[in-house]
Amino acid sequence: MTISFEEFMKVDIRVGEITRAEPFPEARKPAFKLWVDFGPDLGVKKSSAQITRHYDVETLRGRRVLAVVNFPPRQIGPVMSEILVLGVPDEDGEVVLLKPDKDVPIGGRMF
Repeated sequence: MTISFEEFMKVDIRVGEITRAEPFPEARKPAFKLWVDFGPDLGVKKSSAQITRHYDVETLRGRRVLAVVNFPPRQIGPVMSEILVLGVPDEDGEVVLLKPDKDVPIGGRMF
């Protein structure tokens, strides 16, 4: 399936910085609760992520990530997820987070 450039541009992917991460023991699969700061225009958004294989709460704080910020909020157990933090699977199917390879301002939109 192909999409048009206009359809792609509807997906708002931004750079955010994880400011807080906590274990999410209520999740069905091991996960963390994340708070991601997207700067003054969008503020801090909450999500959950099944990223416990490669990350821990201490190393997540301060990490820059890419996330979709314009999906409708989704209830995941007791957490209302406001964003989708993006990642790709490693050779074992475990999530590796996507991040910019240079220092860029938070809130920057992908294009």
